[in-house]
Amino acid sequence: MKHDTSRIVLPELLPSAELMRLMLMIREAQHIVVTAHHGPDGDAVGSTLAWAAYLRRLGKQVTIALPSWFPDFLKWMPGSRQILIYRDQPEAVKNALRQADLVCSLDYNELSRLNLMEDAVARCSAPRLLIDHHEEPNEEQFSLLISRPKMSSTCELVLRLLVQLGAYPDMTRSEAACLYTGIMTDTGNFAYNSNDANLYLFVSLLLRKGVDKESIYKKVYQSWSVGKFTLWNDALSQWLTFHAGGHASVFMMTREMMKSHKFIRGDAEGLVNEPLKIHGMKLSISLREDTEEDVVRVSLRSTDGFHCREMAERYFNGGGHEDASGGTLPFPIEEAYETTKRAIEAYEAELSQS
Repeated sequence: MKHDTSRIVLPELLPSAELMRLMLMIREAQHIVVTAHHGPDGDAVGSTLAWAAYLRRLGKQVTIALPSWFPDFLKWMPGSRQILIYRDQPEAVKNALRQADLVCSLDYNELSRLNLMEDAVARCSAPRLLIDHHEEPNEEQFSLLISRPKMSSTCELVLRLLVQLGAYPDMTRSEAACLYTGIMTDTGNFAYNSNDANLYLFVSLLLRKGVDKESIYKKVYQSWSVGKFTLWNDALSQWLTFHAGGHASVFMMTREMMKSHKFIRGDAEGLVNEPLKIHGMKLSISLREDTEEDVVRVSLRSTDGFHCREMAERYFNGGGHEDASGGTLPFPIEEAYETTKRAIEAYEAELSQS
């Protein structure tokens, strides 16, 4: 059967009233700070870089400020070297915020996700624009919210905004590559949260800009060091334990273990997904000692009808997406492991359902 594609129309993201509010907010601002969450990933970095590039084309003075460093495998992204990192440059970020007449909050739903940078942004008197795809945004903290939890990623959200704002014709190949990276990483290379057919219409626009998706995939997923390879091997072969009748798993990474494998930022990215490849596995939890703070970073991934977000909120001081969440627990990691076992036991009946 032939399908007539001549009448395909890209759906608009915002109703006209909301679009006008956004355009007015941008027009009235000159000094803009673009931010994203602590522990920025491909979606956070990609969306901030692309959104900042658009604002600069409008003649705005733009600073990108992130609370902490992003993974080393994202440093190839065009414009990433100009990003200010609050952990290393707090005064530079605070100075930019003092001058700001608009703060753009991308890929986080409340200021607490900024971690060390939270207070600096909260003290800034400029209006805040939220562009995000996480559940339950804190509406009181933002002047204008563009929140779409059903979107695959904040990069998809930014892409749709740029198209509706008429900015697509001037988009460069580098900006398109940043947006593609965020969409790719937040969907696991389109393995999950990517069933909306409209997503691929918009991705096709990025490919039309000359994005080399094979090259991006290799830079992000196939640029491992020997240390990362052996770290993953040891974490899964030595520290992986099974619970709830084989439907849940937990593994740990200690500072000593990471040091022995010459750990660098991003080496643990994606490891929590690996146990989900086991038949019948519905929940995977990673416990990692932070290398800079005395906390244990918790990552949760779920599938097959079980959703981990509620568990992250109840037991790990966190939250996130239904099937991809995170949180933190206090030191030491042995106590964090006991908390994790209690969390799994509380949901054992649900995990065991066929």
